[in-house]
Formats: sequence, C-alpha cells, structure tokens
Amino acid sequence: MAGRLVKRIGFGVFEVGGPQVGGTLSWNHPRSRGTEWRSLQHWVEMAQLLDEAGFDFLFFAGGPFTYPAVNGELSTELVRSGMGAGIDASYFVPSMAAATQRLGFVLTSVTGADHPLFTVRKFQTLDTLTGGRIGWNVVTGSSQDTHAAMMGHREMVAHDTRYEIAREYVDLALRYWEGSWEDGGLVLDREKGEFADPAKLHRVVHEGEHYRSAGWNTAPPGPQTSPVLFQAGTSEAGREFAARYAECVFVQGTTIEHTARNVADIRARAAAHGRDPQSLKLFVGVTTVTAATSEEAHRQRAEFDALQTDEFAAAYYAGNTGVDLLSLDPDGTIDQVFSREGSRAGQMGVSNIERFLGPDAPTVRQILDQLKGRGTRGFPLTGSGEEVATAIEELVDATDLDGVMIEPVFDIASLQDVVDFVLPHLRERGRYAAPEGMTLREQLQGTRRLPAVHPGAAFRP
Repeated sequence: MAGRLVKRIGFGVFEVGGPQVGGTLSWNHPRSRGTEWRSLQHWVEMAQLLDEAGFDFLFFAGGPFTYPAVNGELSTELVRSGMGAGIDASYFVPSMAAATQRLGFVLTSVTGADHPLFTVRKFQTLDTLTGGRIGWNVVTGSSQDTHAAMMGHREMVAHDTRYEIAREYVDLALRYWEGSWEDGGLVLDREKGEFADPAKLHRVVHEGEHYRSAGWNTAPPGPQTSPVLFQAGTSEAGREFAARYAECVFVQGTTIEHTARNVADIRARAAAHGRDPQSLKLFVGVTTVTAATSEEAHRQRAEFDALQTDEFAAAYYAGNTGVDLLSLDPDGTIDQVFSREGSRAGQMGVSNIERFLGPDAPTVRQILDQLKGRGTRGFPLTGSGEEVATAIEELVDATDLDGVMIEPVFDIASLQDVVDFVLPHLRERGRYAAPEGMTLREQLQGTRRLPAVHPGAAFRP
C-alpha cells in the first residue's frame, strides 16, 4: 500500500561454534565447510561476509561443560553425528571484531554456573576490545543434569528456581557494570599525571539470597558499559525475565500464530515493567535454503532432508529437553512423559516441549517427522531469493517481529546464498539496510547506554 510505513527487518545469524547448527545433520554435505569449525580463519571469513552485507550480529548459542546425552548417558548417536563438538566462541570474537567494522557479536553465558564477577570481567573486556559490539545471551541452564554433575551437583536446579537465581545474578553483574564508575572517572591527563578520579569510583556491596559480593570494579567500562542483553527462553518464566531485562529476545518459531502470541505477550509484560514495548527487539530463527531458482533451492533442501534420521532427531531432542521420544508410545502424545515416576521433564528445553502440548498436540510419530530436518530450528523457508524475501516480509509483518536469525544449513555457503539472492530483494523494497551506529546497542536501540527505564540504570551512582 502506498505510503505505508514499513519496518526495517533486522538480520542476525545463529551459530554454535561447531560443525553444524539447529539439531540437524549437515557437516558432511559437499556444500558445507563445517569441518573447518576449529579454524580461526573460518570464523573470521564468516564475520567479514556478514559485516560487509550489513547484518546486525552473529549470535553464538551453547553452554559450558556439556556433552550430548540421553538419560544422563553419553549419546553415541550424537557423538557419531558430530554434535557436542562446539568450542568456546568468546576466544575468537576479538579476532573477528578486529577484522570487521560494525558487526555485533552475541555470546551465550549461563547464570548460576559461577559467580557473576567472572561474567562481569569477561563481557567488560569484550565490550572494550570489540569497540562496544558485544551482547550477552542470558541462559539459566544447560543440557539435562550433565552440567550439574560435572560441576559436582546431584541434579540441575528446578526450572523456575533457576530464573530466580538468574535475576539476582544479572542484577549483581549490572550493579558492577553500571554502578562502579561515574562518567568522567577515567581522566588520562598526561600533564597532571592523573589516570582516574578516585572520587568517581564506587564500592559495590551486595547481600543476596544466592550471592554476596563487596568491592570495587577498577577496570574502566567499555563503550556500552553493559553488554546488550539477549534472552532466548519463551517459557512463562522466560518471557517474564525477558520483559524485565532483555533488549533483544530470540523467540521460539513454531507457527505464525504462536509466535505472534509470544511477541505480544513479551511486549505487554515489558510495558507492565514500565518499559517501551517496542524497544525490545524480537527475532525468530529461520532456516533458509535459497538459490537462483526455486527448483535449485528445493533440490538442495531435499539433499539436506535426506541426511536426517529418526535416531538422530530423537537423540538431539532428548539432549535438549530430557525427553527420549523413542521410549514413548509413538501413537500417543508427549504428555505421557509427565506421568512417568521420577520424570524430570519440563526442567529444561521448556519451549521445545510446550510447542507439542495442547488440544491439537501431535503424536510422538508426528513429532519425530517434524524434528527431522528441523531440530530446534525455526521457520523453514525454501525457494528463490524473491520467494524467501517475500516469506520473511510476511512473517515479520504478521507477528510484529523485528527481525530474523538465519540458521544456516550449509555453513558459510548458506549465508552467501542469503546475501546474493535474498537481501537484494529486501533492499529494493526498503526493508533492509545496514544498521546505523558504531556500538551494537546503538544499532539495535539507538542509544549507547542502557535507557533510564531499564532496571540496570537504577544502579548508577
């Protein structure tokens, strides 16, 4: 419609620092360069491609000290298939940042795994080294009880309790980032020999239910002071957490209607916290397979689908949710797992369980059919560049999303296809352009610091 105000569509990329993403098999396809995941140059090349194309950020999922497991035991199926081999992306972010101009980088870090000071130090350093292009994806847990066992605990903390701990964890981190230095505290006056003004450094004191801390954060803040806060959970507790803290939210992509409800709910909750609901930038994952023609794109998608198996899909889903689909009645629904004695289902991967509940719940057989080739991926979009561009536009407009995260099928080759075939159409339609601003927060929010209505701003001296 002429004169209609159109929203710029943001673009991120979902990665894991491993040979493949999204709970699907692809590393052994001829187009994939997934076997290069241990090469620093591989990630630098990916970052440069995205930076030159005007993407907003490169997002790395994952958590520490985990392994692919089913019922607490190492999954031979997932090990054989190349899952669980991801490396810590935080170590190669500085190299990617040095080779790019404005691309943002988002790292996943688990709350409750250590003291918040370790997170404070890491992200403050990365904010400085990247020139303010860093974000923190806040997650509350990792794979089943495997992480808990490796850390010396008997079992994983209950889902909602993990979010209670996360609130205190994030508050303490924000207190050190936002409350330690006043503006102008770093002087760097060579003539006077004054490096910093001690009167503008403040002690942090915290006595909480889960953490205690007292002291000074003497390292000067980076360009953003606090990293951009991301959150990826869409459970009830996850949506509430996002509404309070998150600046960017990665929502579960199942159906357009379900996604639209999650988006509306998160925005309404943010408004209830006194925040501008439109200030939260909401993204959903999309698995794009595109080419010069629709026929070629569908041929590539068929090749990808042919790599998938029931055994792999079930093992990956069990690792993400703790639910072993192959042990269930294939003609029943996933609800049957909750009636099992001693079941801990629903304590992790909640959004990937809830998507299969409800009055129209699919059978376990239907779930396996859906998971093959989809895993934990979002919306599958296959077609020519023009077709995929139109599908992305319609998805964003129908759900009030702000952008999409590309979940590559064939590694860098898939991202190059998006750049070559999809983005030109969106650019012509006025839906895509490189973001403005030097820091990640400026690009996403239009401001370098947390806004005054964000709870972190209350910790400023």
